[in-house]
Amino acid sequence: MFKNTLNILLLCALSCTQILAQGNKVDSTGMKTLRLDPSIARGAAASQIFDDVKFIPLETTKESLFGSISQFSVTDNNYILYDYDTKAVLIFDKAGKYIAKVNSSKIEKDPNDKGNQEFYGYVLKTEDNKDYIQIYSGKRIFYFDLKGKLFKKVMKSERGHSYGNEKFSNDISIEQYYVDKKEKDSKDSTFYSIGLVKDKRTLAAYFPFHPDSAKNDENWGSSRFYNNGVLDELFYTRDYEYNIYKLTPEKLSLTYHLIFPAINSLPNDYGTNPKYRGKRSDFFTNNKKAFYRMDNVYQTGENLYLNMRSFEHNKSDKKSLIYNLKSGLLTSVSDIEPDSLSQFLPVTDASTGYEFQNRGFHLFEKGYFYTSYSSLAMFNYKQLNDDKNRRYDPLLTEYFKTQNRKSNPVIILLKPKTN
Repeated sequence: MFKNTLNILLLCALSCTQILAQGNKVDSTGMKTLRLDPSIARGAAASQIFDDVKFIPLETTKESLFGSISQFSVTDNNYILYDYDTKAVLIFDKAGKYIAKVNSSKIEKDPNDKGNQEFYGYVLKTEDNKDYIQIYSGKRIFYFDLKGKLFKKVMKSERGHSYGNEKFSNDISIEQYYVDKKEKDSKDSTFYSIGLVKDKRTLAAYFPFHPDSAKNDENWGSSRFYNNGVLDELFYTRDYEYNIYKLTPEKLSLTYHLIFPAINSLPNDYGTNPKYRGKRSDFFTNNKKAFYRMDNVYQTGENLYLNMRSFEHNKSDKKSLIYNLKSGLLTSVSDIEPDSLSQFLPVTDASTGYEFQNRGFHLFEKGYFYTSYSSLAMFNYKQLNDDKNRRYDPLLTEYFKTQNRKSNPVIILLKPKTN
C-alpha cells in the first residue's frame, strides 16, 4: 500500500515538473473576440470622450531643460520622467516645479564595464510607503530618493527584469524574461516571458522560450504590461499578437482577441515561422499597413483604448483607437476635436505631431490618462486660436506669457468617461 502511494506521489511530482517546464496554461475560457476596422473610426469632441482636461507645464531652467518624455511615472506628490536624449531622470512636483535630476554623473562607474556610463530608464519602487527610483547600470542597481539623492546600491539579481512596482499586493513579484533556475548550472534553467515569484519560489511561469530565439532576428514587436487602476490586475500584450491578456496573482487569462481587416493583419504564423526571421523589415516594407505591435492598452468602464503600430506613417491613418464594448462604436484619438473643456487646445498631438504617435498615453493613474506634447506644438496650437479671443486658465496664461517654443514639454491629464 505504502509503495503504491509513494509511486503515485512520485508520478505527481514528475507531472508537476513537466507542466512547469512547459509553462503554465493561459486561461482562455472567458475570451471575447472583437472585430475592429480602423477605417470606419469616427471623430468626437473632447467633452464627449473626457470629463476633465488639465494642462501642467513643466518648469524650464538650465538644469531642468530636456527634450521629450520616454518614460513617465506619478506619485502622490511628484511627476518622474526619463529623457532619452539627455539620459537623465527628472523629478517635478505636481504643479510642474522642478525638484531634482539623476544623470550619469551620479552613477558610480563599474571599473569592469568598458561600455558607456549610461542608463536607459528607471523603475519606480514603493516600500514602507516610501517611493524611490531604481536605476540599473552595469552590474549594480542604484537607489535614489525623490530628491535625487543616492542612498544605496546593490548587485543585480540574475532571476529576471521586474515590472513597475514589482509586486502584487500579496508580495508576489512579476518578472519579465524570467529565468527559473533548477540548479546553479544554467543549462538546467528554463526561460519564460513572465514569472510570478514569492519568497524566491516560482508560483507560475508563462510562455517558455529559448534564449537564442532572438539571435539574428529583428524585433518590431512589444511585450508590455498596462495598469487599468484595478488592484492586482494588469493587461499584457505580446509580440506580433492581437491578443490582450489579463494577469492576476492567480492566473493569466486571454481576455480579448482582436480581428482586423486583412490589410492590417499579420499572417497567423508570423511569430513562429522561421522564414520571417531576420527579414521582418523586408516584410513590413512590403506590407506597410500591417500592424506589428499593439500597445497603450487600457480599459475604463465600457471603453477599450489601444494603439496600433505599422510602417505606414500617414497622418490620415487611424491607429490610436477607442472601442466601446457595449455599442461597438470606434473612435479615432487623432480625430478628437478641441472644445471648451480643453480650452480649445488639442488633447494630444496625434493629428499633427509625433509624440503621441510614438508613445501614446504615458500611463493611466487614479482615473486619469497622462500624455504630453512639446512647447513647440503648444505655441503652434495657441497661434491658431489667436484671432478667436480664447481665454486660458491662470496656469496656461502665465505659461504663454513667460515661456516659448523651446521650453519644456507640457503634461496633459485626461479623465475619460466610462460609459
